[in-house]
Amino acid sequence: MNNLVRKYWQIIVIAAVIVALDQWTKNLVRANIPLGGRWLPESLEWLSPYARIVHWYNTGAAFGLFKEGSMVFTVLAFIVIGLILYYYPQVEKADWSLRLAMSMQLGGAVGNLADRLMIGHVTDFISVGTFPVFNVADASISVGAAVLLIGVWIMERGEKKTKESAEENANTTINEVTSE
Repeated sequence: MNNLVRKYWQIIVIAAVIVALDQWTKNLVRANIPLGGRWLPESLEWLSPYARIVHWYNTGAAFGLFKEGSMVFTVLAFIVIGLILYYYPQVEKADWSLRLAMSMQLGGAVGNLADRLMIGHVTDFISVGTFPVFNVADASISVGAAVLLIGVWIMERGEKKTKESAEENANTTINEVTSE
């Protein structure tokens, strides 16, 4: 048991915070805004064309894609959650970006899966411009993907610099040996 806690404590804490925030915000929207309704404080009404809180639901994937695919996405969520939990302990502790990305994606997957299992659809409420309406779980999955891409870019850049530095050192050594 202690070994499991040591392996998974970080991913569980991050994912749990995301799921709690996701479910709390969705419950606030469901309790206070009628389906199809919108809310924006009067003092921020000028923001209305750009950002607002709405009450919408989604039976498809993130951002309203593939509507009416709830059962498929429920099964996929279980598969993704299983894969993340399987691979997480295999990620090097130093690879913080991959660990964070996996944690965020786990939190997002669990948050939306909870909606699918409890109410049959996912509650969406963040509306920005003409972008599809989304929620905290969707945002977590998307930001997790961005963190993953940035992390891979940073690692590749570091590896490239290390390789270039090693080549420069090798060339310097060869020049020193040949000049003697």
